[in-house]
Amino acid sequence: MSILEKGSLQRSTSSTLMNDTSSRSHAIFTISIKQEGIVEGNIDKEQGCVVAKFHFVDLAGSERIKKTGATGSTLREGININMGLLCLGNVINALTNPESKNNFVPYRDSKLTRILQDSLGGNSNTYMIACVSPAESNYEESSSTLRYAARAMNIKNKPIVNRDPQSAMIAQLRQQVAML
Repeated sequence: MSILEKGSLQRSTSSTLMNDTSSRSHAIFTISIKQEGIVEGNIDKEQGCVVAKFHFVDLAGSERIKKTGATGSTLREGININMGLLCLGNVINALTNPESKNNFVPYRDSKLTRILQDSLGGNSNTYMIACVSPAESNYEESSSTLRYAARAMNIKNKPIVNRDPQSAMIAQLRQQVAML
């Protein structure tokens, strides 16, 4: 938690016409967990390790320049935020569009999509929480966020347990020795 708090303090915010403390970037907090020891996979128990990665992502909201009144560096930050969200939207469209199943998914178009590649279309479980505003003045942004989340919901990941073939072979041989 202390690392997360330290990272949050490093995050840049700025005042705009829409928000007094508008975040000026996307934030990704990644936790990698490695468990070594006995792994219970099948009936047998084998020595090995299990590795898991958790990405906690806070996306900055889309920036409508007219509504934010941004100028200078705040305007450039808003443009970069929108570019990252556009790239993420393109990846989501490529993953959810049935006609593009065999087509290229543009993960490399932004750092955000490259980092989240395994979460978006890979071997993982993905959950999304969309934050919307109840204010009528933010109806367009809230509606857009909900459409974005609905498209992301259509991504079909098929998580499977990754097992090293050599450790699986060793476990099978150990089981045979135990049976003999």
